[in-house]
Amino acid sequence: MKIKEIIVVEGKDDTTRIKRAVDADTIETNGSAVNQTTIEKIKRAQETRGVIIFTDPDFPGEKIRKTIAAAVPGCKHAFLPKEAAIAKGGKGLGVEHASPEAIRIALKDAQIMHEVISEEITQEDLVTAGLIGGEGSKDRRIILGKLLKIGYTNGKQLHKRLMMFRISREEFAEALRVIRQEEQNG
Repeated sequence: MKIKEIIVVEGKDDTTRIKRAVDADTIETNGSAVNQTTIEKIKRAQETRGVIIFTDPDFPGEKIRKTIAAAVPGCKHAFLPKEAAIAKGGKGLGVEHASPEAIRIALKDAQIMHEVISEEITQEDLVTAGLIGGEGSKDRRIILGKLLKIGYTNGKQLHKRLMMFRISREEFAEALRVIRQEEQNG
C-alpha cells in the first residue's frame, strides 16, 4: 500500500514500524517539544504532498497532534486505538508497537479535522446519549471514537472533536445505535 501524503510520527521506531506496513515517507517530531524547524518541514510537506498526523494514543501524542494541527491546517489525522498500540507484555504504548494491519487501517481511515463552523451535535446530545458524566460514559466514548474513526477523547474534548470532523447527526445516531446494540448483547 503506497501512501501519497507524508506521515508525521513521533520517532524513529514509529518510522520503522510504518515502513513495515506501508510504502510511505515520514517526518519525525522527536518528542512533544515540536520545534519550529520541524513545523516548517511539515508545512512544506502539506503544501506539496499533504500530511497525515499519526501520533501515539496518549497524552504526549495528543499534545503533538494539537500543536501541529494549530500550526499546519488541513492535515489528515490517523488514530490508533489504544489496544492496538500496547506493547507485548504491556510495557509501552505507541505506534511502534502496532501491527502492520492496524497501521494500514488507521492510515486508510485518516481524515481532515476542520475548523468548527456549526454545531450539529450539542453538549446536551452527548449527556443524553450517556457519553458524558455518567456510568459507562468512558467506555461508550471509546467505542464511539472507533466507530467514527476520530480517536478516543475525554468528555471535554468529545464535543469539539465531533464538530472538527463534521460528524453529522445521522452518523452520530448510527454510531449510538451500534453502541446500544453492543450494550444489549453484552
